[in-house]
Amino acid sequence: MVTFCILVAPLPYSIRKKLFDFLYKSPIIAKVAYGLKIAFIFVGILFVDALQRMFRVAAESDLAKQGRGPVQDVRTDTNIAARNSQRNTYLTGFTLFLSLVLTRVFYITLDLIHTQEEYAKLKKSTQESGKEDVVALKKRVKELEAQERDFETLKLQASQNAKEYDRLATEFNRKTGAVSDKRKD
Repeated sequence: MVTFCILVAPLPYSIRKKLFDFLYKSPIIAKVAYGLKIAFIFVGILFVDALQRMFRVAAESDLAKQGRGPVQDVRTDTNIAARNSQRNTYLTGFTLFLSLVLTRVFYITLDLIHTQEEYAKLKKSTQESGKEDVVALKKRVKELEAQERDFETLKLQASQNAKEYDRLATEFNRKTGAVSDKRKD
């Protein structure tokens, strides 16, 4: 329970990061974790044995109640054996469950720390690149505004050239006496 409380305690980010880095990267902790894995294998074997014993005691008590088992003080012997086998089953089962919970909480918290580190890096890079992006965008806006002015100037020149062409064509037709019929031309 102490280990679980330490894992989920609301520690500051820097302390939690140092703690989990130590727990994850330390060779001493790795050896302890290896020993604990072996111990949990034995606890798993004890759990299976406790389950078998609990089922066997339940079967023996059923036989004794039916009168086919050995004649003894059935109630006392059976109750003690049943209580002990149930206790062992609960203890070993809870130990295995707790080991799974601790392992999962450890890795979830480790993933959280890595995600927070990546978030901090991305936030820092976006702030730095954001300034460069703003400068580049302002430059691009100025280029587009200059290009738009050039297009407006070109349109104005084209309309003035068309007006001047029409004026000169009309003047030429008046001097030469040529009449232009737009339907036939």
